[in-house]
Amino acid sequence: MSAPLTEPGAVAVVLPAYRAARTIADVIARARRASPGATVLVVDDGSDDDTAARALSAGAAVASHERNEGKGRSLRTGLEAALALEGMRYTVTLDADGQHPPEAIPALLAPLAAGSADLVVGSRPRARGVMPASRRISNWLSSALVSRALGVRVPDSQSGFRAMRRDVAARVRAAGRRYEFETEFLFQAARAGFRIGAVEIPTVYRGEVSHFRHVADTLRVTGVFLRHWRTILAGPTHA
Repeated sequence: MSAPLTEPGAVAVVLPAYRAARTIADVIARARRASPGATVLVVDDGSDDDTAARALSAGAAVASHERNEGKGRSLRTGLEAALALEGMRYTVTLDADGQHPPEAIPALLAPLAAGSADLVVGSRPRARGVMPASRRISNWLSSALVSRALGVRVPDSQSGFRAMRRDVAARVRAAGRRYEFETEFLFQAARAGFRIGAVEIPTVYRGEVSHFRHVADTLRVTGVFLRHWRTILAGPTHA
């Protein structure tokens, strides 16, 4: 039987953060309200502002990289820290800039607690006028390719708002230091036989500066698809 989601330490919330001083305290507070008893872990990825100090003041545990190493490396640091927590059963990852509504954490955890999924992705509707056109196109294409390869519909493969069981965090060792990590994570999770689900969440864009480098990071994500192109053409990685 699954541990109650409000049991202290059962849920770890991982926030990779870079130059997020303006938003980090609010995101932490909302995450703690949405998931009472959760441990909030912030990975400050070499920020040159007071992201780490504000995260500590807001009650989060903080791990810091001496220099900026990328979102993927921050997620790995955060997942490793979560795995070190005694009694941790589920891990949630979300961005620190407010583009993911922490209030949706219970919705992502619900399929895990019910035993119907091992990894749940928060899916943002690709609405005109809300999600920028360039992001809508890249999101649609990557999601279509991932869905074909995995044999399960993943409407938003680029979403970093995810919830997973402890064994997923422990067994999936995705490569990549930047945004390609999240796409690779899906491929590896499916290959390991984990069940992937999706829950719709609101699309939130408030003019924050994206740290996604369109050329370099797009090439990195493309590299993930090239490594898995046989799987994409063949279809599902598992029954």
